[in-house]
Amino acid sequence: MKKILLCIVLLLAASAIPSKAEDGASLAINFQQEVDRRLDVPQVAQARYVELLEAALSKAEILISTAQYILVVDRNPHVQAILLYWLDPHAPLHRYHFIGASPVSTGRPGEFDHFITPLGVFKKTLEYNDYRAEGTLNGYGIRGLGRKGMRVFDFGWVQAEQGWGPGRLNQMRLLLHATDPDKLEIYLGKVKSKGCVRIPTTLDNFIDRYGLLDADYEQALEISKKFWVLRPDRTPTPWSSRYLVIVDSDSYSRPEWSPEPVAVTKKPKSRKTPKQSSVHGSTNSAPTQESFGIKLRRVPAIEVGQ
Repeated sequence: MKKILLCIVLLLAASAIPSKAEDGASLAINFQQEVDRRLDVPQVAQARYVELLEAALSKAEILISTAQYILVVDRNPHVQAILLYWLDPHAPLHRYHFIGASPVSTGRPGEFDHFITPLGVFKKTLEYNDYRAEGTLNGYGIRGLGRKGMRVFDFGWVQAEQGWGPGRLNQMRLLLHATDPDKLEIYLGKVKSKGCVRIPTTLDNFIDRYGLLDADYEQALEISKKFWVLRPDRTPTPWSSRYLVIVDSDSYSRPEWSPEPVAVTKKPKSRKTPKQSSVHGSTNSAPTQESFGIKLRRVPAIEVGQ
């Protein structure tokens, strides 16, 4: 009788242990609690983006064999959204689990030095180390990379179509980053950047805290390498990724789940542009100690494609 009771207890305990897929999918709760600018994407649209994601991975000849999170950006002017999925490639059914979505701003053509955000699968490697915003103002009073300490995810130099002139291909620096929380974040959901992908401050913090794009960093940490850019209070998941997938849904109208941001007509006062400034709006001032306890380092003024 005791053996039977022991078996029952063990079976109940085993059934209470979540699977890896359930563990990964559970981050959706954190997303709801920690990301303030969210989009309620219907299941039909979620499935459609899975198709676009798989098509992009197939075209890039990338086979994902381990469970991980993947970020998908729809650069379509009528959508302007980023979606986070949990992928369990070994699951017999329901390989993709939707975690959450937020509005973004991608490249706005029509002006000099503005690129159309490129399509494809972009790999986050240690060849281009991330850095953190210094929170300084440009000549227009804008913090182009967001508040001091916001992480800038650097995907390196990529080929992109110029948004001016005949539209030739040229190189731009592809970044995923926060933006000015007071003057530019209100425009998320509308094409507004110079080619990079702008995201909400809380989403930048979410990706940073859980190490969602830190697969290469995690591997390097295992062999005792250290990186100043990694915040000391991070709680990385076991399923970090290294891929940012940018697609275009070819939407001809704005879906209800991705409303256009409220128009703001008042423009910030223009100031004299400082002699040394980055295209993103963050001047290279002296490094300071930021809110996460990480010493900021001076970065080269190569931040093309805000």
